This record gives sequence, structure tokens and C-alpha cells, in this order.
Amino acid sequence: MEGVRLTHIGGPTVLIEVGGWRILTDPTFDPPGERYSFGWGTSSVKLSGPAVSVEDLGPIDVVLITHDHHADNLDIAGRALLASVPRIVTTTSGAGRLGPPAIPLATWGSTVFEGPDLPAIEVTATPCRHGPPLSHPITGDVIGFALRWDGQTDGVLWISGDTVLYDGVRQVADRLVVETAIVHVGAVRFPITGPLHYTMTIHDAVELCEQIGPKTVIPVHYEGWSHFREDRSAVEQLVAGRGQGDRPVYRLLPFGEAVDLSEVG
Repeated sequence: MEGVRLTHIGGPTVLIEVGGWRILTDPTFDPPGERYSFGWGTSSVKLSGPAVSVEDLGPIDVVLITHDHHADNLDIAGRALLASVPRIVTTTSGAGRLGPPAIPLATWGSTVFEGPDLPAIEVTATPCRHGPPLSHPITGDVIGFALRWDGQTDGVLWISGDTVLYDGVRQVADRLVVETAIVHVGAVRFPITGPLHYTMTIHDAVELCEQIGPKTVIPVHYEGWSHFREDRSAVEQLVAGRGQGDRPVYRLLPFGEAVDLSEVG
């Protein structure tokens, strides 16, 4: 993807710069040390802060929020940032909670952003299930995002959102051609629910991406919180174990540094 820059700020928070647009995913900017309740007897402690502060972030044109009700995807400082952002996209229920200008998207729904001297960007919501079967009443609505603009030659930029591996997210392989996949991993578990996972393991992500077939996979959402069960070292082992010429190519982004996406694959 020529002319696209990514900055991994921490957790699921990534700054995407393309064609003059500055798009931020799942804003998490709180400092470490606080414990947050996730409801139903679950909680987590934030272990590390953002690699880029809100003050150093610069103006944001669009925020994409996979879900608004867990602090590891939208924390206190992230919510404060939303007041300065003209375009926000999230789940239907999340848009109701956040209020204008949040745009609600149901799964496979789309919206298009346009601006003076800026390319049109289509955002499509993709399926997520943030837990085991029948967990939706507890875990709530979550979506991923596919970003499409003119000039893409090998497919969309896809952000998985917080999801486990299940038939819904496998639909991405049938409905989209993906060039770059930003996948949420971390193998989230909580003591109260034992072995049940609420996000993909890195091996789940590999299985999914083998089916979807992107050129490049960028894991995120694997560090910074106590409820993540696979950390950066687990992802590094995967990256180190893949040989030259393997596809997809898995890459870890350095925290806080803008990386040209054409140089990642």
C-alpha cells in the first residue's frame, strides 16, 4: 500500500495516515496502574501507557471504535479525545451511548468519508464475536473495519477488532480481498471464566489469515493489560519462526514510530 503510514501507539490503538486522512483506531491513552472493571466480575490492570501522548498526537479526522464499553479499547483519555474528532464510527449500540457525531454501523454496513482535496474512504463493518458461543449478552456488540479507497491494487486494509475465531469472522475471506490485516490477538482470559477466550490467540490469527490470504499481517492488542495472556514475546516467536518468502508476512510495528506500509511486507 503506497503512501500509507501506520503508528502503533499501544494495545489496539493505531494511527493510520493515508491520502491526507489521519484515522485512529480504539483510542487508549490512560497512564498505567489503574484497575478497570469489565463487568460480570471481570477486571484488568493497565500495565503500560501509550507510546504517543494525546498532546503529541496531532489532529484526528476519524476515529474507529470496535466497541466502546471496555477500557482496553476506549479509556478515559480516549473518550476525552473524541470531543475534538469530527467523525467517529462504532457499533450501533455504541453510537447510541456515545451520541453524535458517532455513526452506527451494523455488521457489513458501510459509510463513506469525503473531504476537500481528500480521497473518499469507504468504511465497512466486519463481524466480531468477543467471546465464546452465547456470550453476546455479556460481551456486547463489537465490529471490525475494512477500509477501501481508490488506488488500492491488492485489496483493503482490514482491522479485525476484538474477536475470537468463529464462522462470522471467517466470512471476511469470502466477502473481501485483503492486502493488509491488522489483527487483535492477546488470548484474553479472565479467572472467573477459566479457559474461555475473548480474543484470538496468535495461532487463531494465523489460521484465520491463512484463509483470508492477506499479503501482510500486523498483530496488535497483545500488550499493556493484565488480562492479555499472550504478550509481545509470543508474537515475536511467530514472526521469528517464519522464513523468507512465507505468505502472509507477519510484522510487529515499533511502538510510537510511523512506518510506511509499503516497507512492511
